[in-house]
Amino acid sequence: MHSFRYQDGKLYCEGVDLERVAENYGTPLYVYSAGTVLDHYHRLDSALSDLDHLICYAVKANSNRAILKLLSEQGSGFDIVSGGELFRVLAAGGDPQLCTFAGVGKSQEEIEYALDQRVLSFNVESEAELAYIDRIARGKKTRAPIALRVNPDVDAGTHKYVSTGRSENKFGIALDRVASVYEQAARMPNILIRGVQMHIGSQITDAAPFAEAIEKVTPLILELKERYALEFFSVGGGIGIVYESSFASGRGDWWSEKDRVEATTTLPLTIHDYAAAILPPLRAIGLRVLLEPGRLLVGNAGVLLTRVRYLKQTEHKKFVIVDAGMNDLIRPALYQSYHEIVPVREPRGSSRELVDVVGPVCESGDFFAQDRELLAMKQGDLAAIMSAGAYGFVMASNYNSRPLPAEALVRGDRFSLIRQRQTMEDLVRGEC
Repeated sequence: MHSFRYQDGKLYCEGVDLERVAENYGTPLYVYSAGTVLDHYHRLDSALSDLDHLICYAVKANSNRAILKLLSEQGSGFDIVSGGELFRVLAAGGDPQLCTFAGVGKSQEEIEYALDQRVLSFNVESEAELAYIDRIARGKKTRAPIALRVNPDVDAGTHKYVSTGRSENKFGIALDRVASVYEQAARMPNILIRGVQMHIGSQITDAAPFAEAIEKVTPLILELKERYALEFFSVGGGIGIVYESSFASGRGDWWSEKDRVEATTTLPLTIHDYAAAILPPLRAIGLRVLLEPGRLLVGNAGVLLTRVRYLKQTEHKKFVIVDAGMNDLIRPALYQSYHEIVPVREPRGSSRELVDVVGPVCESGDFFAQDRELLAMKQGDLAAIMSAGAYGFVMASNYNSRPLPAEALVRGDRFSLIRQRQTMEDLVRGEC
């Protein structure tokens, strides 16, 4: 679900014409729908209402303070992977005692900062990290709350770059080693065992891997419950979203019946399907459940607005050159990811062209679509790259010395700037 649709011939986000937002703040520009974020949060919360649970939003998906504030106001916890993300959560009014701290390479400074802020738990990824946290906690005369991250060796069927639950991935502790590492933890006076954690990957579009992973770790968790005062089991995140045909609900007559039929067969995992798969085994475990969704809450809540600069026809291809680049949205270049691209003004006809949509960055990998049939666009047209709310701005860079784009938030019929566009002066700020 999302809140982008055509109205009076223009693309709207909730009650706001996106042309107005682009006129106010320029392009490239990320625009987010507050209503979509909140809708997805409440849908997931409601689907799991039978369980004692806490949603810990994965900050790495979209870390703008306005987004974090929206979720904090709903009582959300947060899954963080750096000291910087913890700082952002605090700056947005989030509760550090609802934060789980993940990541394989936490620094001393980050661990000390998290201990000072009294985070809910450190997700421990290795025996070496466990010993390091214990030593730091000892020096601060406190106890560090921990949950070991179990690697269940489950193939989530996702891109290799976002697979985290296989034995060859860098994340977590092998299932057959976890019990002995908990024994080590129990002997450490400055460690407080609080739970068990796992996360098998991202953009997973089938419920089966989630259920398989829970079933694989259930015997271990039941054994650990008998020995230690476990408070929670964190099942991670990873629920996939619609990227292809995500804009189906807003299409006009120019969207063909063939497209409509294909869209109904390519929808990924729904929140209802996910809940139906995981609720039975989680009830049997009998612990509080933590979830760490990121993309699910914000992915379809955002678009990247970009303007066509030039059209270029070569002997073999037609290029639509836009003002956004791979430094603004790297997912197509990094993951070969698909994002729909739609005009902000609703087209009157159905003329399509086979084109590459590319940016101005000096790399052949700087593209948003290749050999794709799109509605004809002309110089100066405004386009929306859909489903850009997750892993968009957060992965942006200053490559080619390009200033970072601005971000805006829509709520109902109002919109506001939630991040200023970088200036040229910002590019060299801090350099000596």
